[in-house]
Amino acid sequence: MLGIVNRVLLALAGLVLLCVGGGVLAAGAGWAVPSWWPWDGPNDVLLSKADRYRWRDEGWWWPAVIAALAVLVLLALWWLIAQLRRARLAEVLVDSGDGEGALLRGRALEGVLESEAESLKGVSRAHVTLTGRRSTPSARVALLLEPHASPGESLQRLTEEAVGHARDSAGLEVLPAEVRLRAAKHGAERVS
Repeated sequence: MLGIVNRVLLALAGLVLLCVGGGVLAAGAGWAVPSWWPWDGPNDVLLSKADRYRWRDEGWWWPAVIAALAVLVLLALWWLIAQLRRARLAEVLVDSGDGEGALLRGRALEGVLESEAESLKGVSRAHVTLTGRRSTPSARVALLLEPHASPGESLQRLTEEAVGHARDSAGLEVLPAEVRLRAAKHGAERVS
């Protein structure tokens, strides 16, 4: 859900910036712009001389502007880093019994879960992604079921066998899993 909201807000911000930039470019090129547009010609300026000199003598003005712009740049960088951060869990903390624990590569556990899920009856293909924290991981599982497979039975076997084995082998109390099921397409059978 957060990803959808993020994309919508990003699209709206891009649309607003594109429209404002296009309007300024059109006004600067001398093209016709609506009467309500604040800049209407190539000789018009974004900030008039009076607007630029209004706060010139105030000692707080330029430090406040620079601080606000610095905060905006830091927020934009934070947002960019948050977008580039991977949602996939890199490692899982396994209780080794010595009080320190051991680290298990997340991709290794994903691979084992995928291969065990694909070996289940009625499952054509599986894709697993681990998310969450390394001490409390959760799994996102996408299963492609064969046409004859029973979704209820496949889901039950997945939770009892594949997810259960992964939970037990990693020494976790729980391993919550979000499972998405899709049916494989099949051609029509010929009846004679």
